[in-house]
Amino acid sequence: MTGTRLEGQTILITGAGQGIGRGIALALAKEGAQVALAGRTKSKCDVVAEEIAALGGTALSLACEVGDRAAVDRTVTDTVERFGGLTGLVNNAASSVQKPLADTTDDDVDLCWRSGAMGTLYGMQAALPHLKAAGGGSIVNFGSSTAVNGNATFGAYAMAKEAIRGASRVAAREWGRYGIRVNVIVPVSLSPATVDFSENHPERFAAVQNALALRRVGDPETDIGGAVVALMTSDLGYLTGDTLMLTGGL
Repeated sequence: MTGTRLEGQTILITGAGQGIGRGIALALAKEGAQVALAGRTKSKCDVVAEEIAALGGTALSLACEVGDRAAVDRTVTDTVERFGGLTGLVNNAASSVQKPLADTTDDDVDLCWRSGAMGTLYGMQAALPHLKAAGGGSIVNFGSSTAVNGNATFGAYAMAKEAIRGASRVAAREWGRYGIRVNVIVPVSLSPATVDFSENHPERFAAVQNALALRRVGDPETDIGGAVVALMTSDLGYLTGDTLMLTGGL
């Protein structure tokens, strides 16, 4: 482990088996947090838990379909039973559909809505009593630059992601009295899909990077995970109800 800034904290991360979720989990664990790794494919979370254990950290791997309220409730309960409480929540899991808005179906919207907006709501609601019992805590939810910018073909996904930002602002207002902070991160970061794109279309990927002010796509652990660490500490203890645009100047 490299630090102790989060020693004594227990943080649950959804979508923790790959990409941004994995990077966040590693960043939190390296600062001493006990982490619960939730994902639809538990085997992927198992691998990340093994990585964390090899670093000297503590991780619990859990299977969870975030669009199922009962599954989310069980995941939070299992986390609290294993670690004795909960001080932070990262709602990272979400599914996306790319399709012209005119062709978007109810099923497309439902997939994005349940995995994104509803999954985030379920997580926040399940975590609330435990964060209150801990005397406060931090919730980090995820928006998307495709929604902020209105990127073509992301209609269903944009609907869900902007709903998450709205619900996060409401939660911040309602739960601030309990010492609970709620913020949103909008990332531009390497994901499995982005890595595949960079390998299969290097020239197009280079153009994407050149469109960013910093000329690089963010690293899941150091860029996004590092920001989540700050949001879980007193470093950003006065920030709530806001959106961090971690987009490299997009």
